[in-house]
Amino acid sequence: MSLKEINISDVSYFKLNNELNRPVDGKIPLNKDKEALAAFLKENVEPNTKRFASLKAKLDYLEANDYYETGFLSKYSDEFLNQIHDYLADQDFTFKSFMAAYKFYNQYALKTDNGEEYLESFEDRVMANALYFANGDEALALDLADEMIHQRYQPATPSFLNAGRKRRGEFVSCFLIQMTDDMNSIGRGINSALQLSRIGGGVGITLSNLREAGAPIKGIEGASSGVLPVMKLLEDSFSYSNQLGQRQGAGAVYLNVFHPDIINFLSAKKENADEKIRVKTLSLGVIVPDKYYELVRNNEDMYLFSPYSVERIYGVPFSYVDITKEYDNMVQNPKIKKYKIKARDLENEISKLQQESGYPYILNIDTTNRANPIDGKIIMSNLCSEIQQVQTPALLNDKQEFVKMGTDVSCNLGSTNILNLMASPDFGKSVRAMTRALTFITDESNIDAVPTVAHGNSLSHSIGLGAMGLHTFLAKNHIEYGSEDSLELTSTYFMLLNYWTLVESNQIAKERHETFHNFDKSKYADGTYFKKYTEKSFAPKSPKVQALFADVFIPEESDWAILQMAVQKDGLYHQNRLAVAPTGSISYINDTSASLHPITRLVEERTEKKNGKLYFPAPLLDNGTLPYYKSAYDTDMRKVIDVYAAAQAHVDQGMSLTLFLRATLPEGLYEWKHEPEQTTRDLSILRNYAYYQGIKSIYYVRTFTDNSQEVGSNDCESCII
Repeated sequence: MSLKEINISDVSYFKLNNELNRPVDGKIPLNKDKEALAAFLKENVEPNTKRFASLKAKLDYLEANDYYETGFLSKYSDEFLNQIHDYLADQDFTFKSFMAAYKFYNQYALKTDNGEEYLESFEDRVMANALYFANGDEALALDLADEMIHQRYQPATPSFLNAGRKRRGEFVSCFLIQMTDDMNSIGRGINSALQLSRIGGGVGITLSNLREAGAPIKGIEGASSGVLPVMKLLEDSFSYSNQLGQRQGAGAVYLNVFHPDIINFLSAKKENADEKIRVKTLSLGVIVPDKYYELVRNNEDMYLFSPYSVERIYGVPFSYVDITKEYDNMVQNPKIKKYKIKARDLENEISKLQQESGYPYILNIDTTNRANPIDGKIIMSNLCSEIQQVQTPALLNDKQEFVKMGTDVSCNLGSTNILNLMASPDFGKSVRAMTRALTFITDESNIDAVPTVAHGNSLSHSIGLGAMGLHTFLAKNHIEYGSEDSLELTSTYFMLLNYWTLVESNQIAKERHETFHNFDKSKYADGTYFKKYTEKSFAPKSPKVQALFADVFIPEESDWAILQMAVQKDGLYHQNRLAVAPTGSISYINDTSASLHPITRLVEERTEKKNGKLYFPAPLLDNGTLPYYKSAYDTDMRKVIDVYAAAQAHVDQGMSLTLFLRATLPEGLYEWKHEPEQTTRDLSILRNYAYYQGIKSIYYVRTFTDNSQEVGSNDCESCII
């Protein structure tokens, strides 16, 4: 039976997997998942895998038939190709759950053009990634193969899926672009969104610089239509460009909370919005300066400022003005057009929309820039809210030619699997190999269609290494999520990621005699970035956490001082190094919990378009881990915020922090609650708590309704690891 002929009624693995959802004597029948896995491999994978007489015959076939790129394999000898292939086979890799195998073979394994046979196993996909990203370096190829086959390192979906393939999209996950307040920039921005969407990425765009509805155009009062029509144009553009068939509608727009169109911007996502303004597939993000929190806290009026008049006074686009610093001056300046609203009315509108749709994302822009060690200003984030890098505006003429080239952002991401990396024989070596793999992607990326993105990448060499599986690791080691031990463990783990990516970035800079643009103006160059590490130890103090890191080198203040001197001497190759993206399908393949947040259910339910519901039990679920696997929906979100804050202290970019709440909140979970129903006040309290804990951004707000539906549960497909 070929893949195209498989019918649900003809195989047993779907039925076995579905039995996971039917308790036996009050217990989850976890054995059914193992049975489903075995049946899937026997009934689906084995009979539908194309066989070859030898590795050489297979690789020759893949090249000759345009499945693999020609060239990357020729950088290695046949002897080495056999060596790495045999090494991977000797590791006896096995999937640990039905969902892991099903997701890999459905979404990642290369298939014949007619879709009837598999051309790759997991080992084959790992081998293609290792060889491609090592770029001819045999030692690095073996190191990367070792990291990936033991699932310590997971490249992002675009990288893992496309490495080595002849017919592919880009390796980078997503892009950030900006529009300035003129028609040339708007036109160029829409074209850029089309182009970037076409090559397989998700696109974040800030509209904060655009003049508001009713602002003058060339002296004509009331001529501007504001940001809403641009949002509609962008949404249609994303829908039109199908991203090589991989994804559709992958776009997010950001707007500053002090922009006069902010209320209409939020209203465009409401279910009852007029079809002329309603955006269905576009994601919304709000850029929030410190001043907003102050006005809300004091229950004051707030003024919204016309970007058109602000730019005329300050000489830079609206996004590049420090609103917190300049707020009072802008209020008092009669040349700046402004609009007055109640700060708490806007706060309520944000909460209402988050209840209804999960949007908007929140970017705490001043928090982000305070922590930014790079010269320049961060003005926005991406489709999943974890990428935060400096940008500069472009200047275009009427031919849409660049008079001055700006810098925009491309993101290439990868994730560590905490459970497996903590078992690495050499934590530092593992992270250094991962950094090299990500470096290859940033070096090879050249997005010609959008010159500002290509220019930004060529200057920054930025990467984004993150982590997944925190809850699984905590449960395995009987640590309660959100406890002091969990916070200390998270802090130490991310301190180590920070340390070793700095070490390797410094080594690459030394080898190549090249640093990222404006390194000499950064806090790395003047040494101030390292102060918190040279003056305080981040080594764990809890005996339990110390035991978990017993075999891992923990840098002390003296080690950081040595690193500081090395960085100041030879620089860093990467402008940015760390970011925690959401982890979707790939966390199933890694048999671990997603990202840093708690699991949502002991047995997670996923609806597949063709095959109905599939079930994924919490990784390592047994009687020992069960008490430590509390659902995110039953967890105080302040604990989640605290965990992310512990990581954020060491992460130079951001993290995709999702908040999970029930429509009817568990009794006693939040001390301020006197009624069980979730209210806008609850969301406001949690957003403010996140702000005061130093959180840079909030991704979705997901609400579990009383009829077991999830509001705001759309997965961000573009940045998913």
